Amino acid sequence: MPTILGTGAHRYEFVDNWAKLPPGREFNADVAAVGVDKQDRVYAFNRGKHPMVVLDRAGNFLRSWGEGLFPRAHGVYMAPDDTIWLTDDGDHTVRHCTLEGKVLLTLGIPGTPRPYMSGEPFHRCTHTALSPQGDLYVSDGYGNSRVHKFAPNGTLLRSWGEPGTDPGQFNIPHNICCDADGWVYVADRENHRVQVFDGNGKFETQWINMHRPSGLFMERGGQGRFFVGEIGGGMGVNYDMPNIGPRVSIYSHKGELLARLGQRPAGLEPGQFISPHGLAVDSHGDIYVGEVSYTNWRNRYKEQPHPPGLRSLQKLVKVG
Repeated sequence: MPTILGTGAHRYEFVDNWAKLPPGREFNADVAAVGVDKQDRVYAFNRGKHPMVVLDRAGNFLRSWGEGLFPRAHGVYMAPDDTIWLTDDGDHTVRHCTLEGKVLLTLGIPGTPRPYMSGEPFHRCTHTALSPQGDLYVSDGYGNSRVHKFAPNGTLLRSWGEPGTDPGQFNIPHNICCDADGWVYVADRENHRVQVFDGNGKFETQWINMHRPSGLFMERGGQGRFFVGEIGGGMGVNYDMPNIGPRVSIYSHKGELLARLGQRPAGLEPGQFISPHGLAVDSHGDIYVGEVSYTNWRNRYKEQPHPPGLRSLQKLVKVG
């Protein structure tokens, strides 16, 4: 029997062992983020020996790149011009690359963070997004509580945000999207919400019915749905609490909850997640979920070795 997640119009079938990696190319590490290009090729940005692994829609290995360049993969943004923006929170940089891995632009000083909570870019930046006008937004991150807006040439235009829990403040701005109207959506992870701003950082609203949102993906089009990867309980007292994740949740463009995919605590069975950290949706509506499962396992089980079958990339195929 296939494993089906979701209900009604939002039903997805879990595909086991989807990624067919040749010997020596196995992830054996977190897949921090996923991107899908216009040909539905999948870009798995991971923390293994081969940071960018490119697969076709069937999961066949096509190529890898980025070796020696990315110490700690974190965020992927697929640009409309068939380029890719990659955020490395261990290197404190954002790199703009071709789909073959040629670096076109680097923002930030490699290996050099700005002072902790200084608000200066970057200190463990997390993700990027482009506005309709081509301006770049960067969520920053673990060592800052800011969003930075850059011109297409890399000039810093403005920044906003500070540590805290009030509107416009952040507790780990972990992911970011920008819609066709120029509104900016920020996954404010440890405040358990997505905050919505205009293009200059004016707070508009927030969505709060979620737990530790990490992945954030918006479908193309003016009123596309949002897919949110929620990484679940972060403390020993709620690791095994049901119905708070880890899961993938689907929202309308107005923040209305449409579906939850995954109701059980973290686990290895089909249809369970460990820690959905980054995700993307292809032209067929299938969902690719990158998980920081290796990191999460170490956090939860300390000295226990990683179990066989620990997944860090899942595919959910849309049903109907």
